[in-house]
Amino acid sequence: MAINEPRMSVSTNFSSMPPAFHVMTKPTGAVCNLACRYCFYRSREGLYPGSRFRMSNGLLENYIRQHIEAHRAPEVLFSWQGGEPTLMGLDFFRRAVRLQRKYQRPGTRILNAFQTNGTLLTEEWCKFFHENQFLVGISLDGPRDVHDAWRVGKKDAPTFDRVMAGVSLLKEHQVEYNILACVHAANAARGLEIYRFFRDEAGSSFIQFIPIVERDGKGGVTSWSVTGRQYGEFLISVFDEWVRSDVGRMFVQIFDVALGVWFGQPSTLCVFSETCGNGVVIEHNGDMYSCDHFVDPAHKLGNITQTHLADLIASPGQRAFGLDKRDRQPRVCRECPVRFICNGACPKDRIGTGTEVEPPVNFLCEGYRAFFTHIDPPMKIMAELLRRQRPPSEIMAMDDPFHEQVEKHL
Repeated sequence: MAINEPRMSVSTNFSSMPPAFHVMTKPTGAVCNLACRYCFYRSREGLYPGSRFRMSNGLLENYIRQHIEAHRAPEVLFSWQGGEPTLMGLDFFRRAVRLQRKYQRPGTRILNAFQTNGTLLTEEWCKFFHENQFLVGISLDGPRDVHDAWRVGKKDAPTFDRVMAGVSLLKEHQVEYNILACVHAANAARGLEIYRFFRDEAGSSFIQFIPIVERDGKGGVTSWSVTGRQYGEFLISVFDEWVRSDVGRMFVQIFDVALGVWFGQPSTLCVFSETCGNGVVIEHNGDMYSCDHFVDPAHKLGNITQTHLADLIASPGQRAFGLDKRDRQPRVCRECPVRFICNGACPKDRIGTGTEVEPPVNFLCEGYRAFFTHIDPPMKIMAELLRRQRPPSEIMAMDDPFHEQVEKHL
């Protein structure tokens, strides 16, 4: 272990820990082999001038030990992201798995999730993922022309074929994977086509649709950002196909989260939770930040070589950051009929003028309101099916899943 990476004592602050938390680990920082035009994280390299952007072996062990110590749940999830985590090399993750086993408590299950652009995957990587039961997320925006519009390599080289080759290797080695698709100005009008491509050609049963909304530094958003209306229409077009044909067969993150909320459970997705703050980021040097979208000096919580991970997550500053989402909602959110599911969505998208008293409304508000209003009737039906211990997929046999009266169908 390096001199500047002392072994931290066990935190005494576990009683103040949130019941659940998520750590996004970036062992290469923002470094990536691609140059996606809309990537918000690339600029974070500037926080660490002169860095090699590689997590050291000593820090890796320190982090894994603290992460396991801080959990009191039967499962501990390690989430590896970037940048591009495959740039660390396979030996780094072999070492990570050995360390997880070293510090694993009896009765605790260790899980690993690995988000990658897929271009550097090999037979060896996929064998490792399969043997160690990694869940792999693949960044893919749709068919060739859609994907290559923004997800490019150095010198604007297309990446679609390389990503699909990686997907083929994952399938060949029976690695569990899902697709993370960004919705932006270049693909927002093609929701149904993109969904069918993922279902019928990419062969994935699990999809996340992430809206790209990036500030332009002048009080507005970049040209590649998706508007609220566009995002709402995108989701509606996909949902209408899904609810009639694919319930129980295809799993779209926002649909699953919504059904859980209609069923009476709290949101499992931070952007729709009443408060946030339980999803932190650890950079390659051990610095911890409040959120993936708030990696900046103002939201730096500390460094795990100096303060235990548990104490940073439970710190007053992080708790205040999380509560601010609820406590500074604008009036339009507080009075909105879909607040129970949306909760004002992600604070990073509150873009606009606002006032000292009234913060700006979420940039995607129009789309979220349209989407959640649109899906209300079928969500009520599926939630009632669950309450009666029947599968939500029964909705596909109904003539009109959008009928307002639930009892008409049940």
